Amino acid sequence: MIVNLITFASMLHNQATVRSCHEILLAELEKYFTVHFVDYREMSRLTPDDFSLLFIATGGVERLVIQHFDLLPRPAILLADGMQNSLASALEISAWLRGRGIKTEILHGELPEVIKRIFVLHSNFKAQRKLWGSRIGVMGTPSSWLIASEVDYLLSKRRWGIEYLDIPLERIYDNYRKVTDDEVGEACANLAEKALACREATPEDMLKAMRIYHAIHRIVEEEHLDALTLSCFRLIDTTGTTGCLALALLNDEGIIAGCEGDLQSVFTMLAAKVLTGKSSFMANPSLINARTNEVVFSHCTIGLRQTERFILRSHFETQKGIGIQGLAPTGDVTLVKCGGECLDEYYLTTGTLTENTNYINMCRTQLRIRMDTPADYFLKNPLGNHHIILHGNYQLMMNEFFQVNGCKRIV
Repeated sequence: MIVNLITFASMLHNQATVRSCHEILLAELEKYFTVHFVDYREMSRLTPDDFSLLFIATGGVERLVIQHFDLLPRPAILLADGMQNSLASALEISAWLRGRGIKTEILHGELPEVIKRIFVLHSNFKAQRKLWGSRIGVMGTPSSWLIASEVDYLLSKRRWGIEYLDIPLERIYDNYRKVTDDEVGEACANLAEKALACREATPEDMLKAMRIYHAIHRIVEEEHLDALTLSCFRLIDTTGTTGCLALALLNDEGIIAGCEGDLQSVFTMLAAKVLTGKSSFMANPSLINARTNEVVFSHCTIGLRQTERFILRSHFETQKGIGIQGLAPTGDVTLVKCGGECLDEYYLTTGTLTENTNYINMCRTQLRIRMDTPADYFLKNPLGNHHIILHGNYQLMMNEFFQVNGCKRIV
């Protein structure tokens, strides 16, 4: 792991003096990291993929930082051990940067804690760089009922570096018509063999659903998409099937795929993936018990690899196509949702998945989760309908990431 120290030191100190004054700090850093010293006048040679800290080595460097404001990394992480009036200078610089909307933090104090903090900041940085430049395909348009889930394409690109691309459903239809039943027959048979059961779904439904998967996958390759969200209900009139199976298979391949054209949720799923390496489940809160602090979440698709077993069903609302009833492992889960038109708000909590329910009047995959925070959030202050669930407890990691990126936590 490489740490670039962009070094600001007063002209009164030469490089040898700087290193000797901070010998204890620098020796500790070099135990854990490959440290590259970069003179502030050479900042321009660093790339956006270089992890960099502002090493405030002496006092009296405030004006030097201001003069190079445009080249400073964002967020601006200042390292100061207090020697040579470095901490006093860092405090002044931090206040000036925050006054201009730049997120800052000063690393100072016990060295083991400083080292741990650098590891966390590096993890956040790598996740940000993975998000930057990501391409999210919007296949069709967001469902008409998602009135609180809009995203401003320009603002979200400025904040996160992501790009939403509008892709007409006609491209899926064109590809769908080109895929033959013979091309997908073997994949359908293999999938049916792995299923715990096949209920309402017919062999014809399987063939249609697998053709949709191939049609979408071709577009993913053509457009170099990292993620997509699908206006699934509009597929039905033209193809007679839904995209539930396609989304499940795409998520299994590491291509983040969400439902109903929900722009906020697909970004949340993408952020969760770059942070944890895990795919997630996009779901509706369908039953809420504020007294017992339990919520049943449901939807008609889930990545098959997120389940212990799965049943091939029909899509709940339309009774058509292939829906997935996934039986997920019980245990710790993290719930997260990004909101706001520029994706600058988030809800985050943990819970315990206690049961896979089987209500007949809701979507096929159903998870009962006992929340670790009050479930009345969903009744009093929700960030829309869909929320994202992933196995494991990632609350600290995710909270740190969204906080570093200046997002507001909703409780």
